[in-house]
Formats: sequence, structure tokens, C-alpha cells
Amino acid sequence: MTTPSLAKIESVDLRIGWPNEARDFTPWLAEHITELGEALGLDLELQQTEAAVGGYSLDILATDVNGSRPVIIENQLETTDHDHLGKLLTYAAGFDANVVVWLTREFRDEHRQALDWLNQRTDEQTQFFGVVVELWKIDGSRPAPYFNLVATPNDWSKGTAQRVWGETPVVTSERSERYRNFFQLLIDTLREEHRFTGARKGQPQSWYSFSSGYRGLSYAASFTWDLQSKVELSIDSQDREWNVQLLERLEERKDRIESEILKSLIWESVEGRRACRIKLERPGTINDDDDALADIREWMVDNLLGFKKAFDPHLKELVG
Repeated sequence: MTTPSLAKIESVDLRIGWPNEARDFTPWLAEHITELGEALGLDLELQQTEAAVGGYSLDILATDVNGSRPVIIENQLETTDHDHLGKLLTYAAGFDANVVVWLTREFRDEHRQALDWLNQRTDEQTQFFGVVVELWKIDGSRPAPYFNLVATPNDWSKGTAQRVWGETPVVTSERSERYRNFFQLLIDTLREEHRFTGARKGQPQSWYSFSSGYRGLSYAASFTWDLQSKVELSIDSQDREWNVQLLERLEERKDRIESEILKSLIWESVEGRRACRIKLERPGTINDDDDALADIREWMVDNLLGFKKAFDPHLKELVG
């Protein structure tokens, strides 16, 4: 029997990769925010580094693209301490954050337990993550980062806490649950089969957005009020003029883009609305039967992949 020749994995000190937390690690993480999002199961979009809260500065302020939820990220390339836990809660309150992320070299048990307790006592819209940052190499290779989740939200615990403390449970309608189930299957397919997203949790709403990698730009799938199913590129920065200008520059390339997608698109800029959209539509509602919904979901997957393939090179050239 031949003994296999296997490589040796070695741990690398974080300070070799990032000598200084503020000058090295935070800028690196800002550029690799998508990778952190994949580890968390979220589609993250960078908003700001060193975001001011009173006399303090949050390391990274981001957004969860699906739902536009504020995400705060505090870095600590040492063992956790009470000072950073206090700052974390201060930043969470200052930005009214839905997602709170603490990245560190090592978690003390009492601080990991504090995040677990917060996850158990807060509602489902507030999520706390504890992440250990690691560097590894194989047989002398360049160091590679790894995000190791040691504290995560627990929806079952939150539901239990509501009952223990006598609060009124959140009741979702049958229609909301149909949305949740539909989009759960959609994002699972996109993540597991196509690596299109890092998102992991469907929501009880009629739409789901996915990060493009550029601020203010996202791909989305939705059901509309006029009984249509839709896939789109949403151009929605805070600047209406910038949105319109980007739409116009993309529309100058309309023939090339539509030949790549093999479909005619709807190029939309509505007076009085900030966002611009480039979209495809087809008939279909969440109340359709299972076979019809499966067909809509397959259509959404195909066209989201098609949009990304067609638009990404142009966005890189025009925005990146």
C-alpha cells in the first residue's frame, strides 16, 4: 500500500500578514468585505472605514445588501477585552445596527458567552457574530486568511426567549412564508451550485438583492405588484444624477450587453425616483402553483447569472 504524500498545514502569526491593525488589517478587510460576507452568510457592501461615533471611530461600516441593514465591524488583532466589548455595543447603538461583527485573534470564553447571550435576548432582526481571524499556509505557501465563526445568531433560541419572557411572538402570514421558502431555495441554488452569493437565509419579503461588488449597485430578483416576476440590475446610489449618468453610459453599450444576455432589456429611469433599473420581466406571482414557481425560480437563476456575466465587465470599466 502506497502512503500518500500530504502537505503540512501551519498556523501563521497574524502580525506577519498585518503588522498594524489600523494601517494594514482594516484596509485589507475593506477590500475583501465580500469574503467576510461569505463566511457570515451575508452579502456585504462597504460603506465607510473609521466611521465616527461620538469621540470613537468604528473600524468598518457596511450594509447587508438584502434589506439594506446596517452592519458594524470591529477589529481586534489581539485577545478580546472588556474595552472592545463596550465599544462594540456603543457602535451598535450609534448606527442602530442590525448586524454586529467582532473580529479578533482569540475570544475569551466570557466574551463569546456575552455574544451568545445577546443573540438569545434580542429579536430576530439583530444578529451578533464573533469571528476569529486566522492565517494558514501549506508547505511554505503564502499565508491564506480564514474566518472562523465562534459565535453566531441562533433563531431557535430567540424564538424561545420570546416565549419565556412573555413577549408577543412575531407571526408571519402564509404569503410571507411562501416568499421565505421561495427565496430560500433560490439563494441555496445560487450559493451552492454557482457561488453567486454568500447569503444563507431567505426572508419573508417579495424580493432579494445580491451584491455586485460596487457600492450602490446590486442584482435583484423579485415579484412585483402587477403580477410580474423580475430580475434586474439596480443602480441606487444616494446621488440621482450619478445613477442616471451610469444608466446612460451602460445604455450606450446596449447592443453589446443584450447580445450577451440574448434578450431585450427594459432600461428604466423614472422621473422623481432616485434609482434606475435595467430589468427583465415575465408573468408570475408567489401564489402560483409549485411547478410554476419552480419554473420562475429556474428563470431567475439563469438570468441573474446572465446579468452578472454581461454587466460585470462593464461595471468594472465604468465604476471599478
